[in-house]
Amino acid sequence: MGNLIKVLTRDIDNNGGNFFLDFENAKPTEAEKRVWEEVNEVLTEAMSVLQDLQSYSGAGEAIRQAIQHPNDERVQESAWAAVVPLVGKLKKFYEFSLKLEDALQGLLEFLTSSRCSPTQHLEQEQALARQFAEILHFTLRFDELKMTNPAIQNDFSYYRRTLSRMRIINQTAEEHNEVDNELANRMSLFYANATPMLKTLSDATTKFVSKHAELPVENTTDCLSTMASVCKVMLETPEYRSRFASEDTVLFCLRVMVGVIILYDYVHPAGAFVKSSKIDMKGCIKVLRYQPPNSVEGLLNALRYTTKHLNDETTSKQIKNMLQA
Repeated sequence: MGNLIKVLTRDIDNNGGNFFLDFENAKPTEAEKRVWEEVNEVLTEAMSVLQDLQSYSGAGEAIRQAIQHPNDERVQESAWAAVVPLVGKLKKFYEFSLKLEDALQGLLEFLTSSRCSPTQHLEQEQALARQFAEILHFTLRFDELKMTNPAIQNDFSYYRRTLSRMRIINQTAEEHNEVDNELANRMSLFYANATPMLKTLSDATTKFVSKHAELPVENTTDCLSTMASVCKVMLETPEYRSRFASEDTVLFCLRVMVGVIILYDYVHPAGAFVKSSKIDMKGCIKVLRYQPPNSVEGLLNALRYTTKHLNDETTSKQIKNMLQA
Protein backbone atom coordinates (compact mmCIF):
# COMPACT_ATOMS: atom_id res chain seq x y z
CA MET A 1 0.00 0.00 0.00
CA GLY A 2 2.95 2.27 0.45
CA ASN A 3 1.67 4.28 3.37
CA LEU A 4 1.10 4.17 7.09
CA ILE A 5 -2.35 3.20 8.20
CA LYS A 6 -2.95 4.00 11.83
CA VAL A 7 -6.45 4.44 13.07
CA LEU A 8 -7.84 5.21 16.45
CA THR A 9 -11.02 3.19 16.79
CA ARG A 10 -13.78 4.45 18.99
CA ASP A 11 -16.42 2.64 20.98
CA ILE A 12 -15.96 -0.73 19.33
CA ASP A 13 -15.58 -2.86 22.40
CA ASN A 14 -17.69 -3.23 25.47
CA ASN A 15 -15.51 -0.85 27.46
CA GLY A 16 -15.28 1.82 24.79
CA GLY A 17 -11.55 1.14 24.63
CA ASN A 18 -9.35 2.86 22.08
CA PHE A 19 -6.41 1.38 20.24
CA PHE A 20 -4.31 1.88 17.14
CA LEU A 21 -4.49 -0.79 14.49
CA ASP A 22 -1.46 -0.55 12.21
CA PHE A 23 -2.16 -2.43 8.98
CA GLU A 24 1.19 -1.71 7.39
CA ASN A 25 4.03 -1.58 9.89
CA ALA A 26 2.99 -4.06 12.58
CA LYS A 27 5.83 -6.50 13.33
CA PRO A 28 5.32 -9.91 14.97
CA THR A 29 6.13 -10.38 18.64
CA GLU A 30 7.91 -13.55 19.74
CA ALA A 31 4.54 -15.08 20.63
CA GLU A 32 3.19 -14.36 17.13
CA LYS A 33 6.31 -15.27 15.18
CA ARG A 34 5.65 -18.97 14.42
CA VAL A 35 2.14 -18.39 13.07
CA TRP A 36 3.24 -15.18 11.32
CA GLU A 37 6.02 -16.95 9.41
CA GLU A 38 3.70 -19.74 8.28
CA VAL A 39 1.07 -17.30 7.06
CA ASN A 40 3.69 -15.04 5.47
CA GLU A 41 4.71 -17.86 3.12
CA VAL A 42 1.11 -18.14 1.93
CA LEU A 43 0.75 -14.38 1.50
CA THR A 44 3.96 -14.24 -0.54
CA GLU A 45 2.53 -16.84 -2.91
CA ALA A 46 -0.74 -14.88 -3.00
CA MET A 47 1.01 -12.07 -4.88
CA SER A 48 2.09 -14.51 -7.58
CA VAL A 49 -1.43 -15.93 -7.81
CA LEU A 50 -2.92 -12.48 -8.35
CA GLN A 51 -0.36 -11.64 -11.01
CA ASP A 52 -1.13 -14.86 -12.89
CA LEU A 53 -4.86 -14.21 -12.66
CA GLN A 54 -4.52 -10.61 -13.85
CA SER A 55 -2.60 -11.78 -16.92
CA TYR A 56 -4.97 -14.69 -17.66
CA SER A 57 -6.22 -14.06 -21.20
CA GLY A 58 -7.70 -17.44 -22.05
CA ALA A 59 -7.71 -19.61 -25.17
CA GLY A 60 -10.94 -18.26 -26.63
CA GLU A 61 -9.86 -18.03 -30.27
CA ALA A 62 -8.22 -21.47 -30.33
CA ILE A 63 -11.34 -23.00 -28.78
CA ARG A 64 -13.61 -21.26 -31.30
CA GLN A 65 -11.51 -22.63 -34.15
CA ALA A 66 -11.66 -26.13 -32.68
CA ILE A 67 -15.45 -25.98 -32.38
CA GLN A 68 -15.81 -24.70 -35.93
CA HIS A 69 -13.49 -27.37 -37.35
CA PRO A 70 -14.25 -30.52 -35.33
CA ASN A 71 -12.67 -32.86 -37.88
CA ASP A 72 -9.42 -30.97 -38.36
CA GLU A 73 -6.95 -32.82 -36.16
CA ARG A 74 -4.33 -30.08 -36.39
CA VAL A 75 -6.79 -27.44 -35.15
CA GLN A 76 -7.88 -29.75 -32.31
CA GLU A 77 -4.29 -30.31 -31.23
CA SER A 78 -3.61 -26.58 -31.36
CA ALA A 79 -6.58 -25.83 -29.09
CA TRP A 80 -5.57 -28.55 -26.64
CA ALA A 81 -2.00 -27.23 -26.54
CA ALA A 82 -3.34 -23.75 -25.77
CA VAL A 83 -5.72 -24.88 -23.03
CA VAL A 84 -3.53 -27.34 -21.07
CA PRO A 85 -1.05 -24.78 -19.64
CA LEU A 86 -3.95 -22.49 -18.73
CA VAL A 87 -5.63 -25.29 -16.83
CA GLY A 88 -2.30 -25.75 -15.07
CA LYS A 89 -2.71 -22.18 -13.80
CA LEU A 90 -6.28 -22.88 -12.72
CA LYS A 91 -5.01 -25.90 -10.82
CA LYS A 92 -2.45 -23.68 -9.08
CA PHE A 93 -5.22 -21.26 -8.05
CA TYR A 94 -7.37 -24.07 -6.69
CA GLU A 95 -4.52 -25.65 -4.73
CA PHE A 96 -3.66 -22.23 -3.32
CA SER A 97 -7.20 -21.93 -1.96
CA LEU A 98 -6.47 -24.98 0.23
CA LYS A 99 -3.34 -23.30 1.59
CA LEU A 100 -5.33 -20.14 2.25
CA GLU A 101 -7.88 -22.13 4.22
CA ASP A 102 -5.15 -23.57 6.45
CA ALA A 103 -3.58 -20.13 6.95
CA LEU A 104 -6.90 -18.60 7.99
CA GLN A 105 -7.56 -21.34 10.50
CA GLY A 106 -4.09 -20.85 11.99
CA LEU A 107 -4.77 -17.13 12.44
CA LEU A 108 -8.20 -17.71 13.94
CA GLU A 109 -6.77 -20.14 16.49
CA PHE A 110 -4.45 -17.38 17.70
CA LEU A 111 -6.82 -14.40 17.45
CA THR A 112 -9.84 -16.04 19.10
CA SER A 113 -8.26 -17.96 21.98
CA SER A 114 -9.78 -17.38 25.42
CA ARG A 115 -6.63 -15.96 27.01
CA CYS A 116 -7.92 -12.44 26.32
CA SER A 117 -10.85 -10.64 24.69
CA PRO A 118 -11.20 -10.41 20.89
CA THR A 119 -10.51 -6.67 21.05
CA GLN A 120 -7.37 -7.25 23.12
CA HIS A 121 -6.23 -9.85 20.60
CA LEU A 122 -6.46 -7.35 17.73
CA GLU A 123 -4.80 -4.64 19.82
CA GLN A 124 -1.93 -6.75 21.12
CA GLU A 125 -1.37 -9.08 18.14
CA GLN A 126 -1.42 -6.53 15.37
CA ALA A 127 0.95 -8.38 13.04
CA LEU A 128 -1.49 -11.30 12.85
CA ALA A 129 -4.45 -8.93 12.56
CA ARG A 130 -2.66 -7.34 9.61
CA GLN A 131 -2.17 -10.76 7.98
CA PHE A 132 -5.84 -11.56 8.51
CA ALA A 133 -6.68 -8.31 6.72
CA GLU A 134 -4.27 -9.15 3.88
CA ILE A 135 -5.91 -12.56 3.38
CA LEU A 136 -9.31 -10.88 3.10
CA HIS A 137 -7.92 -8.26 0.74
CA PHE A 138 -6.45 -10.96 -1.49
CA THR A 139 -9.67 -12.97 -1.41
CA LEU A 140 -11.91 -10.13 -2.54
CA ARG A 141 -9.40 -9.05 -5.19
CA PHE A 142 -9.11 -12.60 -6.56
CA ASP A 143 -12.88 -12.99 -6.77
CA GLU A 144 -13.33 -9.61 -8.45
CA LEU A 145 -10.86 -10.64 -11.15
CA LYS A 146 -12.41 -14.09 -11.54
CA MET A 147 -15.95 -12.71 -11.88
CA THR A 148 -14.93 -10.43 -14.73
CA ASN A 149 -13.00 -13.09 -16.67
CA PRO A 150 -15.36 -15.53 -18.45
CA ALA A 151 -12.37 -17.18 -20.13
CA ILE A 152 -11.72 -19.14 -16.92
CA GLN A 153 -15.02 -21.01 -17.07
CA ASN A 154 -14.88 -21.35 -20.86
CA ASP A 155 -11.35 -22.78 -20.86
CA PHE A 156 -12.08 -25.22 -18.08
CA SER A 157 -15.34 -26.39 -19.65
CA TYR A 158 -13.56 -27.07 -22.94
CA TYR A 159 -10.80 -28.93 -21.08
CA ARG A 160 -13.31 -31.18 -19.34
CA ARG A 161 -15.25 -31.91 -22.53
CA THR A 162 -12.06 -32.77 -24.38
CA LEU A 163 -10.79 -34.88 -21.49
CA SER A 164 -14.04 -36.87 -21.55
CA ARG A 165 -13.65 -37.54 -25.28
CA MET A 166 -10.05 -38.60 -24.78
CA ARG A 167 -11.07 -41.05 -22.07
CA ILE A 168 -13.59 -42.64 -24.40
CA ILE A 169 -10.94 -43.06 -27.09
CA ASN A 170 -8.03 -43.91 -24.82
CA GLN A 171 -8.60 -44.79 -21.16
CA THR A 172 -4.99 -43.91 -20.24
CA ALA A 173 -5.12 -40.43 -21.77
CA GLU A 174 -5.66 -38.60 -18.50
CA GLU A 175 -2.51 -40.07 -16.99
CA HIS A 176 -0.58 -37.67 -19.20
CA ASN A 177 -2.66 -34.62 -18.28
CA GLU A 178 -1.93 -32.20 -15.47
CA VAL A 179 -5.49 -32.41 -14.11
CA ASP A 180 -7.12 -35.83 -13.96
CA ASN A 181 -10.86 -36.35 -13.84
CA GLU A 182 -11.12 -36.53 -10.04
CA LEU A 183 -9.25 -33.27 -9.53
CA ALA A 184 -11.20 -31.71 -12.39
CA ASN A 185 -14.43 -32.48 -10.54
CA ARG A 186 -13.20 -30.69 -7.40
CA MET A 187 -11.95 -27.74 -9.42
CA SER A 188 -15.26 -27.56 -11.27
CA LEU A 189 -17.12 -27.11 -7.97
CA PHE A 190 -14.62 -24.44 -6.94
CA TYR A 191 -14.90 -22.38 -10.15
CA ALA A 192 -18.67 -22.81 -10.43
CA ASN A 193 -19.00 -20.47 -7.46
CA ALA A 194 -19.18 -16.79 -8.36
CA THR A 195 -16.73 -15.95 -5.56
CA PRO A 196 -14.71 -19.13 -4.98
CA MET A 197 -12.05 -17.77 -2.63
CA LEU A 198 -14.64 -16.08 -0.42
CA LYS A 199 -16.60 -19.32 -0.24
CA THR A 200 -13.37 -21.07 0.76
CA LEU A 201 -12.87 -18.62 3.65
CA SER A 202 -16.53 -18.76 4.70
CA ASP A 203 -16.46 -22.55 4.79
CA ALA A 204 -13.12 -22.50 6.61
CA THR A 205 -14.44 -20.12 9.27
CA THR A 206 -17.56 -22.22 9.78
CA LYS A 207 -15.41 -25.36 10.05
CA PHE A 208 -13.17 -23.60 12.57
CA VAL A 209 -16.11 -22.79 14.84
CA SER A 210 -17.45 -26.36 14.58
CA LYS A 211 -14.02 -27.86 15.24
CA HIS A 212 -13.37 -25.69 18.30
CA ALA A 213 -16.58 -26.27 20.21
CA GLU A 214 -14.77 -25.37 23.44
CA LEU A 215 -14.51 -21.74 22.28
CA PRO A 216 -17.57 -19.49 22.53
CA VAL A 217 -18.78 -18.52 19.05
CA GLU A 218 -18.57 -14.90 20.24
CA ASN A 219 -14.78 -15.16 20.32
CA THR A 220 -14.83 -15.47 16.54
CA THR A 221 -17.76 -13.18 15.73
CA ASP A 222 -16.48 -10.38 18.00
CA CYS A 223 -13.08 -10.57 16.29
CA LEU A 224 -14.81 -10.16 12.92
CA SER A 225 -17.17 -7.37 14.01
CA THR A 226 -14.31 -5.44 15.60
CA MET A 227 -12.30 -5.63 12.39
CA ALA A 228 -15.33 -4.39 10.41
CA SER A 229 -15.71 -1.46 12.82
CA VAL A 230 -12.03 -0.53 12.50
CA CYS A 231 -12.26 -0.42 8.70
CA LYS A 232 -15.52 1.56 8.73
CA VAL A 233 -14.07 4.19 11.06
CA MET A 234 -10.97 4.52 8.87
CA LEU A 235 -13.05 5.01 5.75
CA GLU A 236 -15.73 7.36 7.04
CA THR A 237 -13.55 9.68 9.14
CA PRO A 238 -11.82 12.40 7.05
CA GLU A 239 -9.10 12.80 9.67
CA TYR A 240 -8.01 9.19 9.19
CA ARG A 241 -8.74 8.88 5.51
CA SER A 242 -6.63 11.94 4.79
CA ARG A 243 -3.59 9.93 5.92
CA PHE A 244 -4.02 7.49 3.03
CA ALA A 245 -1.31 8.04 0.46
CA SER A 246 -3.19 6.30 -2.38
CA GLU A 247 -6.56 4.95 -3.43
CA ASP A 248 -5.11 1.45 -3.04
CA THR A 249 -5.37 1.92 0.71
CA VAL A 250 -9.06 2.78 0.44
CA LEU A 251 -9.73 -0.33 -1.63
CA PHE A 252 -7.75 -2.42 0.85
CA CYS A 253 -9.95 -1.27 3.72
CA LEU A 254 -13.16 -1.70 1.71
CA ARG A 255 -12.30 -5.28 0.79
CA VAL A 256 -11.34 -6.18 4.35
CA MET A 257 -14.58 -4.66 5.68
CA VAL A 258 -16.74 -6.59 3.22
CA GLY A 259 -14.79 -9.79 3.81
CA VAL A 260 -15.29 -9.79 7.58
CA ILE A 261 -18.97 -8.93 7.16
CA ILE A 262 -19.48 -12.02 5.00
CA LEU A 263 -17.54 -14.26 7.37
CA TYR A 264 -19.55 -12.89 10.30
CA ASP A 265 -22.78 -13.55 8.43
CA TYR A 266 -21.84 -17.22 8.00
CA VAL A 267 -20.56 -17.80 11.52
CA HIS A 268 -23.05 -15.88 13.67
CA PRO A 269 -26.29 -17.84 14.13
CA ALA A 270 -28.43 -14.77 13.39
CA GLY A 271 -26.12 -13.30 10.76
CA ALA A 272 -24.80 -9.80 10.10
CA PHE A 273 -28.04 -8.11 9.02
CA VAL A 274 -30.25 -8.43 12.09
CA LYS A 275 -30.90 -5.41 14.27
CA SER A 276 -28.88 -6.92 17.13
CA SER A 277 -25.80 -7.46 14.93
CA LYS A 278 -22.58 -6.00 16.33
CA ILE A 279 -21.75 -4.75 12.82
CA ASP A 280 -23.24 -1.41 11.80
CA MET A 281 -24.48 -2.67 8.43
CA LYS A 282 -26.16 0.57 7.41
CA GLY A 283 -22.98 2.48 8.14
CA CYS A 284 -20.83 -0.02 6.23
CA ILE A 285 -23.13 0.06 3.19
CA LYS A 286 -23.12 3.87 3.24
CA VAL A 287 -19.32 3.83 3.21
CA LEU A 288 -19.41 1.58 0.14
CA ARG A 289 -22.01 3.76 -1.58
CA TYR A 290 -19.83 6.85 -1.09
CA GLN A 291 -17.09 5.32 -3.29
CA PRO A 292 -16.90 5.55 -7.12
CA PRO A 293 -19.39 2.90 -8.36
CA ASN A 294 -16.91 1.15 -10.65
CA SER A 295 -14.55 0.51 -7.74
CA VAL A 296 -17.07 -1.13 -5.40
CA GLU A 297 -19.62 -2.89 -7.61
CA GLY A 298 -17.84 -6.21 -7.09
CA LEU A 299 -17.91 -5.69 -3.31
CA LEU A 300 -21.60 -4.76 -3.34
CA ASN A 301 -22.28 -7.88 -5.40
CA ALA A 302 -20.38 -9.94 -2.83
CA LEU A 303 -22.76 -8.66 -0.13
CA ARG A 304 -25.79 -9.19 -2.37
CA TYR A 305 -25.02 -12.68 -3.58
CA THR A 306 -22.57 -14.43 -1.25
CA THR A 307 -23.95 -13.63 2.20
CA LYS A 308 -26.17 -16.13 4.00
CA HIS A 309 -28.81 -14.04 5.77
CA LEU A 310 -29.45 -10.98 3.59
CA ASN A 311 -32.79 -12.29 2.32
CA ASP A 312 -34.01 -13.45 5.73
CA GLU A 313 -37.21 -11.91 7.08
CA THR A 314 -35.19 -10.50 9.97
CA THR A 315 -33.26 -8.21 7.60
CA SER A 316 -34.79 -4.75 7.48
CA LYS A 317 -36.25 -3.43 4.24
CA GLN A 318 -33.99 -0.41 4.53
CA ILE A 319 -30.85 -2.55 4.38
CA LYS A 320 -32.24 -4.59 1.47
CA ASN A 321 -33.10 -1.38 -0.38
CA MET A 322 -29.63 0.04 0.26
CA LEU A 323 -28.10 -3.01 -1.42
CA GLN A 324 -30.39 -3.04 -4.44
CA ALA A 325 -28.53 -2.76 -7.72
